[in-house]
Amino acid sequence: MVKTEQVQRYLIDHSLDGALLTSTENVYYTTGFRSDPHERWLAVFISPEGQNILICPGMEEAEARSAGWKGTIIGYSDTENPISLLHKKISTGKELNTLAIESSHLTVERLNSLKQSFGEFTVHSIDQTLNDLRVVKTQEEIALLQEAAHLADYAVEVACKELAEGKTELDILATIEYELKRKGITEMSFSTMVLTGKNAASPHGTPGLTQIQKGDLVLFDLGVVYKGYCSDITRTVAFGEITSEQKKIYDTVLAAEMTALEMVKPGVKVSDLDLAARKVIDEAGYGDFFPHRLGHGLGLNVHEYPSITSSNDLVLQEGMTFTIEPGIYVPNIAGVRIEDDVLVTSSGFETLTKFPKTLQVF
Repeated sequence: MVKTEQVQRYLIDHSLDGALLTSTENVYYTTGFRSDPHERWLAVFISPEGQNILICPGMEEAEARSAGWKGTIIGYSDTENPISLLHKKISTGKELNTLAIESSHLTVERLNSLKQSFGEFTVHSIDQTLNDLRVVKTQEEIALLQEAAHLADYAVEVACKELAEGKTELDILATIEYELKRKGITEMSFSTMVLTGKNAASPHGTPGLTQIQKGDLVLFDLGVVYKGYCSDITRTVAFGEITSEQKKIYDTVLAAEMTALEMVKPGVKVSDLDLAARKVIDEAGYGDFFPHRLGHGLGLNVHEYPSITSSNDLVLQEGMTFTIEPGIYVPNIAGVRIEDDVLVTSSGFETLTKFPKTLQVF
């Protein structure tokens, strides 16, 4: 596969003996096989000579083949040590003196397990290289992200139709996820948030049994996983008439998002987006109530490289995808966040999420 060849070239250029990728997302990125192994080992070993080996539970070996993996598979049972099996497979005529790993993912316990089988070796982090490979999406990846975003839009539509006085946050959440399952979605990209009234002023609040009341702002933050790729949308809507201050907060967040969006194009620094949105919120008097970054990369992970912050001077490139999601959270008054999935195009941007952003009143 092309992506294993890119890793292989990296190993050759840096005189490394092999790479062991262990995160679900990077195994999928390089092999086409997506699995949640839970506590079991899932990994792909890539050598500079092109000896590529997928390690997975034996009960998933057929699925790995069906996914298109043409290389060697070590399918192990629950009583076997997959690292010992890997060592036996690659040790003939080859020493492992240097190994590239996902340093942000591989645990110390598992690193020690590797050294018990292979002996001492020098560790080299491949994390940033994988970030660089994944940050610009192919047309195939963009098509999957567009469909994931379309399904997120649908989920917000479902949520808005369910709004009714007396319904709880969890009532609406359950309907969202039920209707998505009817569409064939088996996995959300993160825990769905439905937060009403004062609860919406908690940026990462937990939905519960709070009932929706007239005059509430209701925040929906959700996303789906579609064929391995994630979406992430936030919309805040009004249930009945809201106060003038709540409306001011909403308008400020929308202005901040639009300001940042309209700057998106190749060559612009990530930091400039965050600073521009933050300036709008600061000038409206709510700077102390915008406590998080402007956004994050989006792809196989719902939160991935790059981080859209004021300290990141990475330059935007065509094909990058990320979120823009300013928010204002004033305790006991309002919590508003508006978030879109954004694609950098050759001349500007496209928002993959399309649900209206003008204040919707139900």
